Amino acid sequence: MNRPRPTTRLRALTVAGAVLTVAASAVLTSAGPAGAAIHTCSISGDRAKCAYVTGIDAGSHLAVRTGPHYSAPKSPVFGRYHNGDELGLICWTTGDGDADGHGYRYWMRVDNGIGDGYVNDWYLDTGGPNTWKSQLPRC
Repeated sequence: MNRPRPTTRLRALTVAGAVLTVAASAVLTSAGPAGAAIHTCSISGDRAKCAYVTGIDAGSHLAVRTGPHYSAPKSPVFGRYHNGDELGLICWTTGDGDADGHGYRYWMRVDNGIGDGYVNDWYLDTGGPNTWKSQLPRC
């Protein structure tokens, strides 16, 4: 009987492991804003629908506004938000296009447990209108 040598089996397992690692990496890296979705979290002890901040340039931050326009004052009850920070979602509306010039006009009314304000949805990992319109009411 011709049995494979242990080194041949080890090479086969190593190759199979490498293929699985590459496949898993491809799945994980494709889960950006377009593949993301709203998730459940806790805002001041209450269950809420939430999203993470994303797409903010290094050294910059996301400011929460009192209305869905960049001319609206910054909300006094929110701090500065960076990639990975979580915000509760209340409802959606339309307003100014995103600050990066893509023309994306959807804004989320967000909650931090102290108050609420607005951010352009371009900077949240909600998955886009096809995902969240069925989960969140219009403001």
